[in-house]
Amino acid sequence: MPRRINTSVPSSSHPRLRPLVLALSLALGHAGAASAADEAPVTAPDAAVLPVITITGANDQNGYQARDSDSASKLNLTLRETPQSVSVVTRARMDDFRLDNVNDVLANTTGVTVEKVETDRTYYVARGFDIINFQVDGVGTPLVFGNMMGKLDTALFDRVDIVRGANGLAASTGNPSATVNFIRKRPGPTLAASAGLTLGSWDTRRLDADMSSPLNDSGSVKGRVVVVSQQGDSYLDRYATRKNVAYGIVEAKLGSDTLLSIGHAWQDNKSSGGMWGALPLYYTDGSPTNYPSGTNTSANWSHWDNKTKGSFAELNHQLGQGWALKSTLSHNKESSRSKLFYVYGTPDKATGDGLFSYPSAYRSDHSQTLFDIGASGQFTLAGRQHDLAFGASWSRSRLDDLSGYGRGIGTPLTAATDFTGAYPQPEFDDRFDGSTYEDVRKTVYAAARFALADKVKLLAGFNATKADSTGLSYGSSKQKSASKTSPYVGLVYDVAPQLSLYTSYTEIFSPQSEQDINGVALDPIMGSSAEAGFKGDLFDGKASFSGAIFRARQNNTAEQADMNGAKTYYHGIDAESTGAEVELSGELSKGWMASAGFTRLKVEDSQGKAAKTYVPRRLLRMSTTYRLPAVPQLKVGANLNWQSDIEREQEPGVVTRQDSYAVLGLMARYEINRNVTLALNLNNVTDKKYLTSLYWKQAYYAAPRNASATLSWTY
Repeated sequence: MPRRINTSVPSSSHPRLRPLVLALSLALGHAGAASAADEAPVTAPDAAVLPVITITGANDQNGYQARDSDSASKLNLTLRETPQSVSVVTRARMDDFRLDNVNDVLANTTGVTVEKVETDRTYYVARGFDIINFQVDGVGTPLVFGNMMGKLDTALFDRVDIVRGANGLAASTGNPSATVNFIRKRPGPTLAASAGLTLGSWDTRRLDADMSSPLNDSGSVKGRVVVVSQQGDSYLDRYATRKNVAYGIVEAKLGSDTLLSIGHAWQDNKSSGGMWGALPLYYTDGSPTNYPSGTNTSANWSHWDNKTKGSFAELNHQLGQGWALKSTLSHNKESSRSKLFYVYGTPDKATGDGLFSYPSAYRSDHSQTLFDIGASGQFTLAGRQHDLAFGASWSRSRLDDLSGYGRGIGTPLTAATDFTGAYPQPEFDDRFDGSTYEDVRKTVYAAARFALADKVKLLAGFNATKADSTGLSYGSSKQKSASKTSPYVGLVYDVAPQLSLYTSYTEIFSPQSEQDINGVALDPIMGSSAEAGFKGDLFDGKASFSGAIFRARQNNTAEQADMNGAKTYYHGIDAESTGAEVELSGELSKGWMASAGFTRLKVEDSQGKAAKTYVPRRLLRMSTTYRLPAVPQLKVGANLNWQSDIEREQEPGVVTRQDSYAVLGLMARYEINRNVTLALNLNNVTDKKYLTSLYWKQAYYAAPRNASATLSWTY
C-alpha cells in the first residue's frame, strides 16, 4: 500500500521615492497575480541544466567561509566560538556550482544525505536521523510531514547555515539530526542589480534577476526584489517541471535605533508526469531489477502542483549599551494539488506480471503563523563581560487535506501500461479520507555565554516548550500534549590564537500521537547530542577548519508493532549514532577557494544491531575553485560527492544494495568584461548510474551526465 500524502534616522520631511518603488510594486504585484500529497510517494529528479540565466551578483567577495552565526545559540558568535558543528553554504558556492534548490545545497553539505524518494518529495538525514527543522532567519517549526514537497529555490537567500546535532536552544522540537537555517537576502546601501540566463540539458531554461536599491534620497528606506522563472523537461520519461519564484523586501529606518523590515516570498512549482512512489527494486525470484535511468511509473495525466507563500514583518530596535530587541511575525501558506499514479507489487522477471495500479487525487492546505521576540546583549559580572540572549516564541499550524481514491485500485498492469504512461485516468470517487488537525507550540528560551577566563567560555541555556495538537488524520487521533525543558551546555577553550577546543551537550524532544496496544499515546520522542572537537583559523582567518566526535540518541520513536483487530498499534524504539567528522572551508591561497568535509558514522538500535542501513556510513563532500593567475578572468573548479554503500532488506533473504559511488562535477566561469560573465557547469561527469535513495522499498535513478551554460550580468 502506498503511503498517503499528508501533505521556514528619520527624515525631517516626507521621503521622496525613487523609480525603483515602481519596480518593486510591479514585481510584487506580478508575484501576487502569478501565485494565483502526506503519505503518497512521488519522485523528483535533479533536472539537469544546460544554459541558465542567473542574476545574482556571484563573486568571490564572501568566498566559501562565514564568520558569524546565531543559528545554534541565538547569540551572534563566530563559528569558533560556537561549541557545535556548523556548516555554511555561501552565496558564492551556490553560484559557482548552480546549487539552485535546497536539494542541491544539502547534497553538498558535510554529513547530510538527501533522500530523493520521489520526484517531488524529499527527506533529509544527518547523523542517522531525519532533518525536520527548517528555519528562515532563525524562525520556523518542524516540517508538517517530516519531508519537503517541491523544491525550495535558493535564489532568495544569501547563505544556508546547517547546525548538526540536536538544536536545543534555537529549535523548539525536532530530532537530534540538524537544523537548516536559510538567511534571507537584504537590501544593500547602494543600487545593485544582476540577472542571469541559464540553458541546460533536457531543454531546461532558467531566468533570474535580483535588484536592490535605496528608495529615497536619504537612504532610510531600501528595497530588494528577486524573481526566478524556470522550466524544462527531464531525463525521466514524461516528467517536466515549471517553477516561478518572487521575493520582495523593504527596510525602513523608523528612527536612529529602529529598523522595520517587511517582505513577502512566493513560489509556485508545477510538475507533470511526476512519480508517486518509484520503481520496484527486485523480481519475484529475488534478483535485482535494472531499468533504464529514465524509467518512470507515472501516468500521462499525473501532475503534482505545490505552492508556497509567506509574509513577514521584522522589527529591530537598539536598546543602548549593546542591547538589541528583535521581533518577527510571519504567516505562511502551503498548498498542494495532485493526481498521482502509484505502482505496487513485485514483477515476474520473465513476464513482467505482478504490478498493480493505485491511482489517487490529493489536495492539502497548510497554514502557519509564527511569532518570535528576543533580546540580546552584554552584561558585566565579576569584572568580566558576558553575553546573554533570551526570548519567547509562539506558533500555530493547521492542516486540512483530502485524498480521493481512484476507481480501479488493484488493476493488474501489463507491459503496455506499467511504465508507458498509458494507464487511463479514472474517476477519483471510489472513497475519500483525509485530515484536519492543529498544532500549537509555546516556547521560552535563554542562553548565556560566560567568560570564565580569558581563554575559557561557557555557553549555557535552555528551551522550554509546550506542544499541543488536536484533530484527526485518516481516522487516527492527532491528540497529543507534551512539554519539556531542553538544556544546552557548551565549553570552548582557546588553546592558541588560532585554535580552540570545545565540547557540548544538548537535548530536544518531539511529541507523537501514535498509540500503544492499550490506546494510550506514546510518550514524546527524546533526542540528545553530545560532541567534542576542535576549531581553528588558517591564513589570517581566511579559512577555517574543524573536527568533532559525536553521539546522537533518539529514544521512543514510534514503530508499527502489530494490529489489534483493525487498528494498528505502536511501540517505541531506540537508536544511537556515533561518529566523527572533519571540515575545511575558505580561501586556501590567493584565488583558491575550497570546502571539504568527511563524515564517518555508525547507527545501531538498542540491541547493538546496525540500524537505518539506508544511511551511508561514510560521506565525502568537496568543492573547490581556482582563479588562474595567468588568466585572472577565468575561474575553474570541481565538486565531488562520494558515499559508501547502502542497503535495505526488502523481505527475508532479499536485500537491495547500492554500491559506493562518487559523483563529479566541473565548472568554469569567464568574465567577459566588468559586467558580463559566462559560466559552464557539467554534472555527473562520469555518467554514473545509481539509485537516489533506499529510504523506501522503491527507488529511482539519479540524473545522468548533464550540463548548463549561464550568461550573467551584474551592475
